[in-house]
Amino acid sequence: MKRILLFAVATGLAGCTTVPDSIVQPPRAAQPAHAAMNAPANGAIFQSASYRPMFEDRRARHVGDILTIAITERTSAGKSAANSGSKAGSVSASVSRLFGVPASTLADLGAAGASSNKFEEKGASSSANNFSGTITVTVIDVLPNGHLMVSGEKQIAFDKGVEYVRLSGVVNPDTVAAGNVVPSTQVADARIEYRTNTRLDTAEVASQMVRFFLSLMPL
Repeated sequence: MKRILLFAVATGLAGCTTVPDSIVQPPRAAQPAHAAMNAPANGAIFQSASYRPMFEDRRARHVGDILTIAITERTSAGKSAANSGSKAGSVSASVSRLFGVPASTLADLGAAGASSNKFEEKGASSSANNFSGTITVTVIDVLPNGHLMVSGEKQIAFDKGVEYVRLSGVVNPDTVAAGNVVPSTQVADARIEYRTNTRLDTAEVASQMVRFFLSLMPL
C-alpha cells in the first residue's frame, strides 16, 4: 500500500514539474555584440565613440534590442457540409395465360414489388479563440532587408505552477510604434503560445486517491 501511495505522489510531482513543449523557435534571447575598442580620447569635444544624435530614432534595430509585442489574436472558423441521396424503384408482373389455363382463372395471379431508400448526412464544426496580453521580446537577428527576427519568453509563477508565454516571429521596423510596441497581428511567421507546467490538478489527484483507497477498504 505504501509503495502504491509513493508511486502516485511521485507521478503527480513529476507531472507538475515538467516544462511544456514549445512551438517557438529558439533562441529566445540574444546578447548584443560588444563594440570595438576605439582610440583614446584626443581632447576634442566631438568623440565618435560616445556620440549620440540628439534627435536619433530610438527604435529597436540591433541584435539585443527589445520590443514589446501587444498580443491581440482573435480567430474564428466554421465549416458545414451536407449530403443527401434517394433512390426508389418498383416492379410488377402478371400472368395472362399459363399451360392453357384461361386468363379469367389467372386474373388474381400476379406479383408486385417496390423498394425505396434515402440517405442524408449533415455535419458542422466551428471554433473561436481569443488571446490578449503583452510580452517583451529580444531582437535575435537582423535580416539582410532590415527586418528583425524576434523571440522571447515570459514565465509567471502562480501558486504551485508556472505559466509560460512565448513568442517568435519577424517584425518590419516600419511597424514599430512609439515605445517600441508592435501589435502581434503585424508579426510575420508569428508563433505564439501560452502553456502551463501544471499537468495534474492536485484536487483531482487527491480525489482519485481517496476513491481508490475507499474501494479497497472493507467498510
